[in-house]
Amino acid sequence: MMSSAEANMPIFSHLKELRRCLIISAVALGLGFFLALPFYERIIEFLSVPLQGLTASENGEILYITTLAEGFLVRLKISALAGLIISSPIHLFNTLSFVLPGLVKKEKQILLITLLCSLLLVLGSFFYSYSTIIPVSVVFLTGQGFIPHNTGMLLNFSGNIFYILQFILLTLLVFQLPIVLEILLMMNILKRKALFKFGRYVIVLFFLVAALLTPPDFITQIGLALPMTVLYYLTLIIAKIFRFGEDKCSDWEPRKSSSLS
Repeated sequence: MMSSAEANMPIFSHLKELRRCLIISAVALGLGFFLALPFYERIIEFLSVPLQGLTASENGEILYITTLAEGFLVRLKISALAGLIISSPIHLFNTLSFVLPGLVKKEKQILLITLLCSLLLVLGSFFYSYSTIIPVSVVFLTGQGFIPHNTGMLLNFSGNIFYILQFILLTLLVFQLPIVLEILLMMNILKRKALFKFGRYVIVLFFLVAALLTPPDFITQIGLALPMTVLYYLTLIIAKIFRFGEDKCSDWEPRKSSSLS
């Protein structure tokens, strides 16, 4: 439970604490950016691995820069994103230090479990997209059925690097769907029976979303929609085991404020 000092903390103290957390996060992001700059070449090599199966030029190049500022801009963007990843533990610590004092014991437990499950899904989605779906998609899109024998490929550097990066980040985001859905079921905002009932429509929605968010090939679309479907029903099964989202009131309904109690 919150202490009396934490419960009576004035709004300006909360804002001051929030400002302190934001300043620390901003400084950490800047430091992460400068730490990532020397590793830019290694990051590009890592992101280029799914393209290594393509036929290179006589000099061994696969990707080409087509504008003067392209290399400079890509370096800034990749380093900024890498800096965000490097500094993410500090951002997470700041968020927890700001939120945890206002939560009761049960809410702290469910938050920590949620973070652990989210981390596992992030790792799983990264491995799935990087080592499975992207290489299959690259082979499919560059197959002989689409590119004639007498036609070469001139792959743009920034476009293809960010194509790989975009799909990885998109997969990471999609794999967080079970976390959000389970929390809504736990809080009794959504009902499990209704989600089971409308499951067929949800599956169609998944394929439509995958078609809109992924490149125009059915390999990546299916590769994104199928995990969404599996995770959807896995979430409902877990909710059934723990009896989340039932018609009766849940133990995890949002707490009423002290002014209304």
